[in-house]
Amino acid sequence: MRQKTFFSFYLILMMGFIFIFSSSCEKEDTDNNVNNTGIPVLSTIAVTDIAETTAKSGGNISSEGGSAITARGVVWSTSQNPSLESNQGITNNGTGVGAFTSSLSGLINEHMYYVRAYATNSSGTAYGSQVSFTTSTPVIGEVYNPTTGETWMDRNLGASQVATSSIDEDAYGDLYQWGRDADGHQILTSATTSTLSSTDDPSHGDFILSSSGTNDWRSPQNANLWQGVNGTNNPCPSGFRIPTEEEWNAERESWAIQSPAGAFASPLKLTVAGYRYHTNGVLGSAGASGSYWSSTVEGTDSRYLYFRTGTAEMRSNVRGAGFSVRCIKD
Repeated sequence: MRQKTFFSFYLILMMGFIFIFSSSCEKEDTDNNVNNTGIPVLSTIAVTDIAETTAKSGGNISSEGGSAITARGVVWSTSQNPSLESNQGITNNGTGVGAFTSSLSGLINEHMYYVRAYATNSSGTAYGSQVSFTTSTPVIGEVYNPTTGETWMDRNLGASQVATSSIDEDAYGDLYQWGRDADGHQILTSATTSTLSSTDDPSHGDFILSSSGTNDWRSPQNANLWQGVNGTNNPCPSGFRIPTEEEWNAERESWAIQSPAGAFASPLKLTVAGYRYHTNGVLGSAGASGSYWSSTVEGTDSRYLYFRTGTAEMRSNVRGAGFSVRCIKD
């Protein structure tokens, strides 16, 4: 009787073990099926061809994950782990598996960036490993105006070359809100936000919209951000600063013609890059007018050089507008 009871206990124990083992195997198989039909598998290609404002990267998708790749490319940011939801730049490099190359543009010189490749299918988006790189230091060219005795940068801030004409888009450069540093907001394709900054450093690269009050990106205002080479947010290279109204006016008066033609014919070869509206961030008058900030303030506004067909003069405008910047040597 004791032997029979022991045998029954042993049989029940073995059946329980078999059940547990079978359940474990079944779960493992299920997990494998999820992995086989889930999100893509990919890697990020190392960054190459690094310049002041551009670079190249890409990715390699080794598995589509069970459904077709509908989008692929890279995302990048000055913050770690960029994603489709939190990035300062993104490319779209088609569909499908395999390797692809991405061109990064609109970067800021002498800044560290983080890059990840991405691939999207019906199950979601996967990312490759993060890689980082630092954009190169710009080669600063100088130009001298013998009439005024002043030395300037030979191009607008953010421009990739010296202008070949007044409508040379490669020489337009960036459009800055008065008093802000080169934090990314000046890039023509930067995102926008309606939240004003309460500090001199907004800690992001969005173009800050304003449609009431002083129409400044900062509240309360600070009129001491662009004065001199040691200005709090001086965006110019070392040894350069934002020119004063008087310096811009002397430059304008040295032109043979008070117009875009005269501005380009001057030693500075100024362009008609237009401006960004402070209310919506939209680009306006590109190819028709030039607007260049000075460091001089006037009440709640700031002074700037403006020229279009038939006129060139100093004006005032709200600090939330996006204008060109040309630096003068201190």
